[in-house]
Amino acid sequence: MLQLISFSKRRISNSLSIYVKTNTGNTLAVDLDPKWDIKNVKEIVASQMGISAEDIKIILAGKELHNSTIIEECDLGQQSILHAIRTSSQRFNRSKDTSTIDESAEISELSDSGGKPMNETLTDLPFDESDPQENLSVEEKQGNRAHFFVYCSTPCKAVRVGKLRVKCATCNSGAVTVDRDPQCWPDVLQPRRITVHCENDFCPVPTSIPNDDTDSQILYARFYFKCGEHSSLGEEDEAVPLYLIKPNLAKIPCLACTDVRDMVLVFPCEAGHVTCLDCFKDYCSIRLRERQFQFDETKGYYTLPCPAGCANSFIPEVHHFHLLTPEQYQRFSTEEYVLRAGGLLCPRPDCGMGIIPESPDDGSDECRKIQCFGGCGYVFCRRCLQGYHLGECELQPSDSSGTTYKSGYLVDPERAKDAKWDEASTKTIKISTKPCPKCRTPTERDGGCMHMVCTRAGCGYHWCWVCQTQWTRDCMGNHWFG
Repeated sequence: MLQLISFSKRRISNSLSIYVKTNTGNTLAVDLDPKWDIKNVKEIVASQMGISAEDIKIILAGKELHNSTIIEECDLGQQSILHAIRTSSQRFNRSKDTSTIDESAEISELSDSGGKPMNETLTDLPFDESDPQENLSVEEKQGNRAHFFVYCSTPCKAVRVGKLRVKCATCNSGAVTVDRDPQCWPDVLQPRRITVHCENDFCPVPTSIPNDDTDSQILYARFYFKCGEHSSLGEEDEAVPLYLIKPNLAKIPCLACTDVRDMVLVFPCEAGHVTCLDCFKDYCSIRLRERQFQFDETKGYYTLPCPAGCANSFIPEVHHFHLLTPEQYQRFSTEEYVLRAGGLLCPRPDCGMGIIPESPDDGSDECRKIQCFGGCGYVFCRRCLQGYHLGECELQPSDSSGTTYKSGYLVDPERAKDAKWDEASTKTIKISTKPCPKCRTPTERDGGCMHMVCTRAGCGYHWCWVCQTQWTRDCMGNHWFG
């Protein structure tokens, strides 16, 4: 039952309507001012839960939110969901390293607990887990927020900015806190990677852990994405992550047009070739016309490799092709199904109806005659796809050079050398930074004097940008300002 709560002591200047779910199964409808903080939210829901505001904690996207967190910093939209939990009710996580339920997860005093929401703490995720920080630019390492892009099938039917959310993989509740942030895309896309502490009173918690099945008692996270452009349609409102699309913080040129765009697609090849989204659309459209999409037997759909010809570079998520109009890709897939089944397509312009002949071509004139039943009704020759005729098929016309014209999408190898995600990031770091002489952390100078202080935790070394040695009075006198 939804209950509308009014917060009479404050005046709402810009209303944000959200839902607050409790771990007892109730749902509250609440209007908030984005300028308020989480402490205000607790005060609003406390009377409805029949407890003190100090005995409530608020959870969003796998994180308990601190009292001082401002609502507008939480990546909330209209109809979003927060979870309000009684701190007096103990919930237990299970650990691989224990033979009994771990009771160390008892909640501490709320005034000292909580932190920032995940959208404030998470940085862009690298493609693999070999070294989560290896492929990040200097800007990313300094704490830029993560960027996510999704395909929203309902209601947007388009590529949109996305939000990362998390549930308990056992009970499907969003009232969970993660034991660590995801460090790479496999942490988000693959199951059983990150454990959680579930606060749902209805999540099954066994009274003991069988000795032969300890792993089954561990609670894991299930990450999912929501579209950031429309009001939430509930916890089942999910979108498909397009993890090959990334913000171009390193200013890498497109391998086709060489323009530097804000958003790019990074192919999953070893070189990590980069293309702008406009050129990616052109690449896909041309390959569709040329019928050059390739069928991935393991995935069960048609896909494309890196246009630079790299090995093992097929796009692994079919929804990236929704950058095209859905009709383009869906029609191609349907047509290819007909062709793989031994059929053919009506050659008449603006038709293209799929036709599967009832009998194989035995060489007779009757078998060569095909009519587009259910489509335009065109009658054509099965072999040359021209209007039906008797006798031998004529050769198709060619251009003045004597070769049949065929469009294509070509990539200059020299351009491709400069359009590599990892390599370009490395070049940027080398050109625009110098390493701290003590800890070798890449450091960028954006103005001011030549006196540098390393900001890496535990270092704090004072050094000279010009000499790249310890800062001295000589440096101050000779080239403090260059």
